[in-house]
Amino acid sequence: MFSMILLFLHTSMTFTAWCNSHLRKAGTQIENIEEDFRDGLKLMLLLEVISGERLAKPERGKMRVHKISNVNKALNFIASKGVKLVSIGAEEIVDGNAKMTLGMIWTIILRFAIQDISVEGKPLTNVSSLSPSWKDGLGFCALIHRHRPELIDYAKLRKDDPMTNLNTAFDVAEKYLDIPKMLDAEDIVGTARPDEKAIMTYVSSFYHAFSGAQKAETAANRICKVLAVNQENEQLMEDYEKLASDLLEWIRRTIPWLENRMPENTMQAMQQKLEDFRDYRRLHKPPKVQEKCQLEINFNTLQTKLRLSNRPAFMPSEGKMVSDINNAWGGLEGAEKGYEEWLLNEIRRLERLDHLAEKFRQKAAIHEAWTEGKEEMLQRRDYETASLSEIKALLKKHEAFESDLAAHQDRVEQIAAIAQELNELDYYDSPSVNARCQRICDQWDALGALSQKRSEALQRTEKLLETIDQLYLEFAKRAAPFNNWMEGAMEDLQDSFIVHTIEEIQGLSTAHEQFKATLPEADKERQAILGIHNEIAKIVQTYHVNMAGSNPYTTINPQEVNAKWDKVRQLVPLRDQSLIEEHARQQNNERLRRQFANQANVIGPWIQTKMEEIGRISIEMHGTLEDQLTHLRQYEKSIINYKPKIDQLEGDHQLIQAALIFDNKHTNYTMEHIRVGWEQLLTTIARTINEIENQILTRDAKGISQEQLNEFRASFNHFDRVSPRGENEFSRIMSVVDPNRMGVVTFQGFIDFMSRETADTDTADQVMASFKILAGDKNYILADELRRELPPDQAEYCIARMAPYSGPDGVPGALDYMSFSTALYGESDL
Repeated sequence: MFSMILLFLHTSMTFTAWCNSHLRKAGTQIENIEEDFRDGLKLMLLLEVISGERLAKPERGKMRVHKISNVNKALNFIASKGVKLVSIGAEEIVDGNAKMTLGMIWTIILRFAIQDISVEGKPLTNVSSLSPSWKDGLGFCALIHRHRPELIDYAKLRKDDPMTNLNTAFDVAEKYLDIPKMLDAEDIVGTARPDEKAIMTYVSSFYHAFSGAQKAETAANRICKVLAVNQENEQLMEDYEKLASDLLEWIRRTIPWLENRMPENTMQAMQQKLEDFRDYRRLHKPPKVQEKCQLEINFNTLQTKLRLSNRPAFMPSEGKMVSDINNAWGGLEGAEKGYEEWLLNEIRRLERLDHLAEKFRQKAAIHEAWTEGKEEMLQRRDYETASLSEIKALLKKHEAFESDLAAHQDRVEQIAAIAQELNELDYYDSPSVNARCQRICDQWDALGALSQKRSEALQRTEKLLETIDQLYLEFAKRAAPFNNWMEGAMEDLQDSFIVHTIEEIQGLSTAHEQFKATLPEADKERQAILGIHNEIAKIVQTYHVNMAGSNPYTTINPQEVNAKWDKVRQLVPLRDQSLIEEHARQQNNERLRRQFANQANVIGPWIQTKMEEIGRISIEMHGTLEDQLTHLRQYEKSIINYKPKIDQLEGDHQLIQAALIFDNKHTNYTMEHIRVGWEQLLTTIARTINEIENQILTRDAKGISQEQLNEFRASFNHFDRVSPRGENEFSRIMSVVDPNRMGVVTFQGFIDFMSRETADTDTADQVMASFKILAGDKNYILADELRRELPPDQAEYCIARMAPYSGPDGVPGALDYMSFSTALYGESDL
């Protein structure tokens, strides 16, 4: 009897301390746990503090009825949280029944402080879940040391000194962790079996003190910036070199980008690639086409001016001749071919992958929700202590489960098939898909094995004769497949679709109409299933059958059937609307295809016709040079005036791209065909005009009459590359009339050949000697010396192009002026 009283006192002290640890947040406390909760006011306040919710307004009267009302409000709140209060009534609490009061407080502690706590991987539901180290104090000390190691030197604690260990833990918790002292060390050490409820309550306070102490660390990614390239202003020949270098460098950078066929993992990233490619064609490439044309014009103009001043022809650096640029441009065009088609194919593939992945996640989530708790249910050994009637119920329930299990086999196979397809299509997140699929399949096999094992254990003892059991079984067998059908219908009605033609959307609409035609029969099945349940209810009511619990054969209930049926009916018009909207979108896409094709089929032939006309004009060349120039400029203006139609076609093309239209059966012309033809047309007329302008410059500078020009043209038309004067002489002539080694002799070059003269030039040795003087007679030069001796722009030009000096006498930052000097005169690469 004494030990029972002592245990009661320990529990009362601990529960009082636990209650006060929460009530002090509201500015109050209790002294006597049996007395201070009798009016229900502090009990309701305690529940509001620990739950964070507001209870009903309490009664402030002092009469017994007011107190019972307040306690009932508190008990009802506890029950609303899923807690069963066995044999605890408001009258016992109001009367100060100590046992009932402590039982109620223990129920509150279990629900709000202990329920979700686990220790060493086990639920904290009783003292057997805890290590023996709680009694010797090491458990409390270890808990503090794990979260706040600076508060306790755990290595100095001794297992054989429980008093010191417990007092240390309780004192530290009260001083540093704001955990009130709920037990005395003597209460734990002095009893053979400490109070389980008191220890669990105390441990829960430690858990809640530490549960919010974890902090997460975040890190930010830093983005590197790239440096822009400074463009130098050089003289006329340097302008050509830089323009050619920039164009070749742009081509060199662009070709690998166009040749890169490494796909991205997400639709957004691939669409960004497509947008970048379209920006390249629309924004970046057209200026480069103009730069290429301007480069040729500048080269021809430069050559004309050099010839007029009796200077040798300008020879660009190695690899920067017009023919080199044309070859590089050809490589760019080759790399560009097919890139857009690859991008569009990748986008289609990713659309398919995203669709499959979402479908996999939906089906997997539905299946995982269905299987939740099934293994635990199958592993129960409740049949070992069941009565005959209970065994009958367990057998029938298991039959219903097996029917439900068989109904879900198709979904598991669908999940595996989708995962296999994702693997075959090289889905980027296949590892996680495979892992999830494997878990589902493993769990499915485990469910089958467990179901078989339970079926063997549950041997039927006699046939269930009660009609109500047969009706329950019939309900389960019909409700399970119907429920599965409704879930499948909801999946199908919410499943997204991807179509590209009107025929495809019409096929989907037909399938949807066929599905809607099945709804009346499905509704009959639903009403029949609900009729079974109503018949059960009628039997229970008529014969006053005491049926504990719900249908033992299935978790499906009429409310769930009706709710899912209502959901199916709600989804049908939504699916109707989606199909109507998609049909309208496909009709608009067809209109855009025809609109683009009608214009492209006119503009394409027009460009071809103009190209042929320019070819004839450049050959015939009638009248004076000024007449020819005037005629060509007028012709150029007429071509440029056609540009608005090209722009209009570009606008239609952008609408097609925005609608993600990938083909057009109404025309063979693409926007790229039109762009290339238009750019070639503008380039050809510009070259022809430039030729005439250079001929005018030559004629005026040399004083050549129109008759002489006509004679020169007649002679030029009979010019033969196989000269009878020998190969050496012929090579000399060709070096003058064809300095760019393009294999073509122009009329302008032929005219200049008639009056060509040579002139002396500087040498690489002279420039090298000058650099050596600036370098103080060293074999290398430093950047500071160049900046000190040369103008800033020339110094930076040399620093940017000089290679690092690699001789044995070099120092850090040394530059090789010798290789740079030879490169200036074409004797090595710059």
